[in-house]
Amino acid sequence: MARPSLSSQTTTRILSHICERGLPEGHHLPAQGLADALRVSRAPVSAALKQMAADGIVRLEPNRGYFLARDAADLAEVSQAAPPAVEPEDAFYAALVEGCLSGELPDKVSESELMRLYDVPRTRVVKTLNRVQNEGWAARRPGNGWEFLPRLMSRESYEEAYQFRAAIESQSLLLPTFRIDAAAFAKARAEQEEILAGGFERMSRAHLFELNSHFHEMLVGCGHNAFFVDALARVNRLRRLLEYRITTDRSRLPLQSKEHLLILDIVEAGDRPRASEFLRAHILGASAIKSPSVGA
Repeated sequence: MARPSLSSQTTTRILSHICERGLPEGHHLPAQGLADALRVSRAPVSAALKQMAADGIVRLEPNRGYFLARDAADLAEVSQAAPPAVEPEDAFYAALVEGCLSGELPDKVSESELMRLYDVPRTRVVKTLNRVQNEGWAARRPGNGWEFLPRLMSRESYEEAYQFRAAIESQSLLLPTFRIDAAAFAKARAEQEEILAGGFERMSRAHLFELNSHFHEMLVGCGHNAFFVDALARVNRLRRLLEYRITTDRSRLPLQSKEHLLILDIVEAGDRPRASEFLRAHILGASAIKSPSVGA
């Protein structure tokens, strides 16, 4: 049997719960009971159990729920294969980020130049450049070479981006076309719960940025206005690299996730004007905390 990916912090905590109690094969694992024991919402537990079923650790019985497919003693090795305290950062990727922010890298480079500058093989250069192209801060040039795209560099532009975000994101919640996407809300809630459950210490800076920027883009997407969605996605692409540099202090991240969860609660309670005001304050508050780290 293939070893499970253990990509979820919640999965790891459920495995520890099983092993600590020596639960036998066939033991019933009610999702709500696990959520209560782990002090998280039911959504990340349900997602973890689904993955564990795919990995052969539990089995799903229709109309009955999840049951252990293996004895706790057999899962000890799996439980100990927990993810590292912090997801490893890709050194070459991080070097590209710093090179772009510091101005040491020219805006237009070839794969051969990057191979020489960073002493990495072409396969790794191409793989990493394809990644940053997907993230929106580099593009392949016609013919040969790559180009790093415009990005926020100064404290002034960073603060202006947050002011713009505060305006359009808060307004998107008040659009007459706004409709809650139940599946997207549940996914966002599970992701923020996972950050709170220890992900803020373990996840890479890139992963944290993806989860939190997607949270905001999901909310704006519920307004069903393509101009709002496109504008926010562009701002997020521009600020990505500066956010990587700023996310060295992780102490504020649990509060950020708690505020994200509160925004979901307020929207689901039907009070969109209050949610709009809170979201605006949340964004401007984040700017006030983080912008001093950007520099002049």
